Amino acid sequence: MSTLIPDAVDPGAQGDALSRGASPADEGISLLGALNALLRRWRLVVGLPILTAVVTALLSFAVRPTYTATATFVPEARNQSRLPSGVAGLAGQLGLPIGLEPSQSPRFYADVVRSRALLERVLLSNYPDPRGREGATDSTMLLRILETKGRTRADTLARGVKELNRLVSVRVDDQTNIVRVSVDAHYPVLAAAVANRLVAYLNTQHRQSQARERRKFTEQRVAAADSELRRAEDAVKTFYERNRGWQQAPELVFEEARLRRQVDIGKEVYLTVKREYETARIEEVNDTPVITVIDPAVPPQEPSKPKRTLMALLAMVLGGTVAAFWAFWAEHLDRVGRDEDTEYREFRNLLHGVRRQVLQRLSAIIRSRR
Repeated sequence: MSTLIPDAVDPGAQGDALSRGASPADEGISLLGALNALLRRWRLVVGLPILTAVVTALLSFAVRPTYTATATFVPEARNQSRLPSGVAGLAGQLGLPIGLEPSQSPRFYADVVRSRALLERVLLSNYPDPRGREGATDSTMLLRILETKGRTRADTLARGVKELNRLVSVRVDDQTNIVRVSVDAHYPVLAAAVANRLVAYLNTQHRQSQARERRKFTEQRVAAADSELRRAEDAVKTFYERNRGWQQAPELVFEEARLRRQVDIGKEVYLTVKREYETARIEEVNDTPVITVIDPAVPPQEPSKPKRTLMALLAMVLGGTVAAFWAFWAEHLDRVGRDEDTEYREFRNLLHGVRRQVLQRLSAIIRSRR
């Protein structure tokens, strides 16, 4: 059996083959090569990020500043549970929301702040016009201050609701039940005024709606209880008129007791719902708040937008990235041009050929028009 022995390879021939078949342009750039590429074009690498940051900072001054005012409040926790006090207390220690009204949830208030009815009421309220000269006392509707325009008044109001909804943000802390209402505006005084007005209207509107519904319900119950009591009293009156000697008959005595019991129950029900009705009427006009304002909104001293420092830093990072890619690409083109590999020579010849043909066609068209 013969054994195949590979032919010896001449190191010089191998070096020539490597020099002809591969070029330094085909090899990856090492870390030192990358640093050299950046240092060769250090003006570009340093100048472009600085220029980008300066231009971004200058352009940010052309953007109108936005101020953010925040008001915080916490809703009252009203326990409506009918459970015994011991059971309700144990449930409270365990963190179970037994007996709490759903309308007292902080999430409920967060949704009410963005309701269309509340936003429309805020838009149609008057505020000191911040667009006038300093010290001016003129007031106008927020809808006009926002300069919202539509085809009709209803369309203008709908656009204003969308714009105000965009400017309002609500955050809820589930641990402390604290609700934060923030309003963005181009004027710090206006931002604080709108935030405080939102909280005030939220308080009065929700309180009045609750009391109004309670008053309507108890009013209906008073009328029903009064009607039932009158029927029971009429039944007793009719019984006395038809049975003059009812004390002598055991069956009539039993019937009279039953009718009197119906009258007593009717009186108790009527008196109970009547007291509830009077209480609901009082609550409808009182000013007891259902939310507790922790921090009212104050005019901010510094704008929240635009964040010029952050914008400049981001622009500098972006400019540095572009400059680095630019430097590496230029270094790659230089290496390809120096090595004169086959693909680069073909690309250059094709480019020259295309340019020559385009020039010839243009010259022919110009001569033909003459």
